[in-house]
Amino acid sequence: MMEELKQLLGSRKIKDNISELQQHSEDESSHEAALPDAVCYPDSKEDIQAIMNFASKYKTPVVCFGIGSGLEGQAIPVAGGVVLNFSNMKHIVDFSPEDMTVTVEPGITRTELNQKLNKTGLQFPIDPGADASIGGMTATNASGTTAVKYGSMRDQILDMEIVLADGRVIHTGSHAKKSSSGYHLSGLFCGSEGTLGVVTEITLRVHGIPESTEAARCTFTTIDECTNAAYQVLLHDIAVHRMELVDKASITQVNGFGDYNFPEENSLFLECAGSETEVKAQMNKIQEIMREAGCKQWDTASSTEERNHLWKARHEMSTAFRHQYGKGYFGTDICVPMSALPEMVHVARELLDESGLTGGILGHVGDGNFHTLIAYDKENKQEVAAAAHLNEQLVYRALALKGTCTGEHGVGLGKKQYQYHEHGEAVNVMKSMKNLLDPKNILNPGKIFE
Repeated sequence: MMEELKQLLGSRKIKDNISELQQHSEDESSHEAALPDAVCYPDSKEDIQAIMNFASKYKTPVVCFGIGSGLEGQAIPVAGGVVLNFSNMKHIVDFSPEDMTVTVEPGITRTELNQKLNKTGLQFPIDPGADASIGGMTATNASGTTAVKYGSMRDQILDMEIVLADGRVIHTGSHAKKSSSGYHLSGLFCGSEGTLGVVTEITLRVHGIPESTEAARCTFTTIDECTNAAYQVLLHDIAVHRMELVDKASITQVNGFGDYNFPEENSLFLECAGSETEVKAQMNKIQEIMREAGCKQWDTASSTEERNHLWKARHEMSTAFRHQYGKGYFGTDICVPMSALPEMVHVARELLDESGLTGGILGHVGDGNFHTLIAYDKENKQEVAAAAHLNEQLVYRALALKGTCTGEHGVGLGKKQYQYHEHGEAVNVMKSMKNLLDPKNILNPGKIFE
């Protein structure tokens, strides 16, 4: 079969040597690797149509691969088959600064996109930390540190071009800023993790680069004071650009990992952006709220260098836990209503302490999403079981508080077992959609649900 595929696309676009297969057998998650049968490097929509027609004919699984930065195993080809690597599809198809939209192919990363946009005074603001591909971010409905202001990928997408399992090509929207026409297909396909179709183009909203940006770091004695302070900022309806919770353990870990010397205290990292007058007024108000909430130390970061240093540290915290010799790692990804956030973070810290495992708590508390980072000895069955139990406890507590098992990482392999508990009968509706669009179950089988 693979010889037929090579004849169809040309041998240059098909790789099946062992090193290539191994590179596409895993992502950044702790889930077990699985080798595909081949890796395809399509150049165009027509290539993908040809691949899907081939896959449909032979019932061959097709899995999409961006840069492999996923955290829930979405890109792991658990059923073998063909992996689509989009590194040859990185073009900006259309850029309309007057409409503040851009259409891109799925392989371009957010940094590569912003290098082009920033020259015109515009930006694509969604920042999940990793320099993920736009296609991968679309597949998982990614968000990140700026979600408190800009929302998630689903809020940025106006239209997608998608190749379906049978080779048909559809568009899910238009370039208009809003529409009441038809079903909201963009919302359906964004976050579907490659299980419903292969995205070949994404049309995005872009935003102006703010005139002024200022960041600050403040410390608290307890993590409860941290979360309460963050909640008070939101209650005062201050339009923060970023607001990140970082507990004492995470600060300690990143200080030892990189070139940092932050006070090892429970902390909030904050940022405001807008006009200079607006930013100063917001930061003054936030500082006042922080002091009333028990802030021990307040340090501003006004220069670009200082801000970059602050956010670089924030993005490296999960890496600092992940890259410990001999340790397994995973991070929870729960999201709860804002009023439940203080309780949920408190419970997470208690459960982590009770487990005896090494870990920290950090996250985008401005939108109720946070991560419990858990490190464990991969060779110790008790620690492996304790880590899995801790994750399960946190998920079920979040669901009891009307939250979700994943705020931004997606379902993939890691959150499948919680789908019925969270969605109930709606899971069967999702399965019906899957069966309608992919009756042969060739698009990323084994993900989201069985």
